[in-house]
Amino acid sequence: MSDRLINIEDGLIKPLLSLLLKDKATGENIIWATDTYPIFMTEKDILLHSEMIRPRVEKSLDEQKTRTKRKAEVFTPTWVCNRMNDNIDKSSETKTWKEYVDSKVLEITCGEAPFLVQRYDTVTGKPIPLKDRAGLLDRKLKAVGKNTGVYDEWLKWAIRAFESSYGYEYQGDNLLIARINLLLTFVDYYKDRWEEEPGKRLLRHITNKIVWNIWQMDGLKNTVPLRKDRCRIRDWRRDKTVMFMG
Repeated sequence: MSDRLINIEDGLIKPLLSLLLKDKATGENIIWATDTYPIFMTEKDILLHSEMIRPRVEKSLDEQKTRTKRKAEVFTPTWVCNRMNDNIDKSSETKTWKEYVDSKVLEITCGEAPFLVQRYDTVTGKPIPLKDRAGLLDRKLKAVGKNTGVYDEWLKWAIRAFESSYGYEYQGDNLLIARINLLLTFVDYYKDRWEEEPGKRLLRHITNKIVWNIWQMDGLKNTVPLRKDRCRIRDWRRDKTVMFMG
């Protein structure tokens, strides 16, 4: 078992990689959106060069500095995310737990999605125990776990937690990592509650939700990076796709 934070060759991720790479707005794959690699992110290339998909903390300092300079890529420390999420939660104190789970949250320029899920510390790379994770989606899933007692109800509201959690990102490798982080977060909470692995069909179902909700976008233009395609997202409560208007 690899000790890498993101392992594309993992038996859980690899079968879902083609779906994780999809751009729902274009019907094609997401793009690198960087000068470093070819434009489209293909399953074949990523499997051949899996070392390209690394969280920022595992990249060299020179590469981190280059991406900060060229793409304004700066990651927020986990403790800062927690403080900001605490403030967001204060506005939800009067909500029922179901209203809380259903309340929509959006992480703009989400990078690896540390405001939504916290598998590891963004500065040190140290894994964060489930009980200490404080991302907005982590908090929703903990509310589900606290307030549901049977499998079907837990699964229904866990899925709704994912349906109400959104994020967009410009860089293709960051976007893929964010999607994988959400997927592995679902697996972590599922295994913790039910002491077994989720089935393949369920994993594909939740991955499709994630791919819709964590999408690639130029936040200044509301379009796919380097293209004119407008971004569409899913409104799960109304069961329809809508044009994102930032």
